Amino acid sequence: MDFAAARLNMVESQLRTNRVVDTRLVEAMAAVPREAFLPSQLRAIAYVDEDIALGNGRYLMEPMVFARLVQSAQMAQGARVLLVGSGCGYGAAVLAHMGMHVTALESDAGLAAAARAACAANDAASVTTVEGPLESGWPAAVPYDAVLFEGGIGDLPPAYAAQVGEGGRLLAVVAPPERQGKATLWQKFSSSLTARVLFDAATPLLPGMAREPGFVF
Repeated sequence: MDFAAARLNMVESQLRTNRVVDTRLVEAMAAVPREAFLPSQLRAIAYVDEDIALGNGRYLMEPMVFARLVQSAQMAQGARVLLVGSGCGYGAAVLAHMGMHVTALESDAGLAAAARAACAANDAASVTTVEGPLESGWPAAVPYDAVLFEGGIGDLPPAYAAQVGEGGRLLAVVAPPERQGKATLWQKFSSSLTARVLFDAATPLLPGMAREPGFVF
């Protein structure tokens, strides 16, 4: 398979046609080999415009949704980013290629190990992959300029409000039960978070991140 051609087609047909215009982001996604972060049996579908099942309830996020979340974070060069549910490491590698300082939080030890190896082999050795519960964040490296969830969440876990700095941004697809997921941006001002819905997205939930039963909206 011609992966370079598939990657170019992803950029032209999935990103540019969906208002992804950040030059650094487009260049990074045109350069980072998405297939290199997937198991051999999944590489042929690396560039489909869907979430790719990795097993154990985990997915590699659809390229367009990931790109629009990253673009909405409006990160400056050298920003400190926490990527939550980083999975196979592809998203972390894209952010590293853009010049970000990336902490990639993963709860699955197998995925974390595979991500470390893939990042090291694909010019993203600067990514720091850490293991822990996704709902707790990673306070050891705070404050972050941006926090991105690479999968759907039921609600924003309370721990994250304290982990992003003033003016910082958090982005995730909020996916309540039985309802359309909404890509959402939170921004921190005067120690409080304000939220804004960006676009619809049918992104699968990260394990353990469903909305608690009995929640009243």
